Amino acid sequence: MGEKKPRDYDREFTERVGRRSRRRLGLDIERGIVTRFVVQLEYGRNIVEDEWDEVVRYDHDGEGSSEAAHDVTEDGLHIDIYRDSAKIESHELTPPLRSNVALNRAEEHLRENLEGYIRRFEEWHQIDESR
Repeated sequence: MGEKKPRDYDREFTERVGRRSRRRLGLDIERGIVTRFVVQLEYGRNIVEDEWDEVVRYDHDGEGSSEAAHDVTEDGLHIDIYRDSAKIESHELTPPLRSNVALNRAEEHLRENLEGYIRRFEEWHQIDESR
């Protein structure tokens, strides 16, 4: 399974964006520059037990401190897509950007596509929200 939530970030935020979904943000800032971030949409498969699955994830690590580190200043912004608790695709969204700009783009992209990502996740996992 992928990482379920941002860990070891200087600042972490969680925001509900639907009945069974939430957005997680983790970031490190040094001298006004974002050095590392994750923006992640999660779906509550079992909210009572606080069990959340990744839906999509955008991340940046300028230090390259993890095996799957992406540096948006070199590689551009990308999105990872998850199904059945595993990353199934990764798409490049932009050419290389400053990290602060990339964070804003990631949040904008998620906001613009949020409903579609949730709907696709529910279809893939045969979740009927009308029940």
